[in-house]
Amino acid sequence: MNPMQNPLNTPFTPFSTAEEVARGADLSGKTAIITGGASGLGLETTRVLAGLGARIIVPARNTSAARASLAGITGVVVAELDLIDPISVRSFAEEFLTTGAQLHLLILSAGVMTPPLFRDVEGHEGQFATNHLGHFRLTAALCPALKLAGKARVVALSSRAHQLPGFDLTDLDFNQRPYDKVAAYAQSKAANALFALALDMRTRDHGIRAYSVHPGSILGNLARHVSREELEAYGLFNPDGTPLIDPAQDKKNFAQGAATMVWCATAPELDGIGGVYCEDSDIAPIETEGHFGIRPYAADPALAEALWTKSVRLTGIDVQG
Repeated sequence: MNPMQNPLNTPFTPFSTAEEVARGADLSGKTAIITGGASGLGLETTRVLAGLGARIIVPARNTSAARASLAGITGVVVAELDLIDPISVRSFAEEFLTTGAQLHLLILSAGVMTPPLFRDVEGHEGQFATNHLGHFRLTAALCPALKLAGKARVVALSSRAHQLPGFDLTDLDFNQRPYDKVAAYAQSKAANALFALALDMRTRDHGIRAYSVHPGSILGNLARHVSREELEAYGLFNPDGTPLIDPAQDKKNFAQGAATMVWCATAPELDGIGGVYCEDSDIAPIETEGHFGIRPYAADPALAEALWTKSVRLTGIDVQG
């Protein structure tokens, strides 16, 4: 297991907000790229980090909608990117690299959750292709700019869903087994945690540290493919039908949900620490049961290496030393 996967016992709680955990941080002169930064958790992360002085680039498939969502937030620009399209990912990264800019923060917040089966142009299952392979390509392509910063952080949005069964390194694309949308989502979120672990092992000597995050259970656009009945089964509504906000039970609003992402991006306590899965603005413990913590396999360096090797083979791109 990753020896750094131990709680720091921070003063924060599930009720802490993104603004609270970043109080006192100064990102003036820093550049951040935030995928999914125009909606939901990503939008709150963009708002808070921009307020700390960061220059932020938000890649989006629908650039006009992104600009409308981000209107009024200073220091933010929108660029075109479709994570499931390898050509689009390469074009975005190349355009950024040509500026010669340093990249201090790369926050991987975009994703899809439990849609009907779809595949990318290479035949990969859509949730794995979007949530993992797209971000794998993007990070590898942007690694020169991260190294240029001298000290950088990569934050990948994982989920407590990684605890659900479904991760199968021999059948990541559901070619041998029937497609299960929940298992596919769980697999992609486990991949996000393993990706952060493997990335950190490769890049820490260059000053790049990586983290994965469980934000909490939050009702937002990400749940658009989940039926009302499925959401009710998870106890996400009050009796009057409004969303239930109960951080003690992991049911959060966007400000609370974005807190751990922002904490991983800014916390001085994480200097010298990386490759860890975090929740409630702290490093999560390794747990074998219950609802909290990270499952041992998702913090396993050997499995992280195996997934990395397979991802290199599937994408044709790798992080250069």
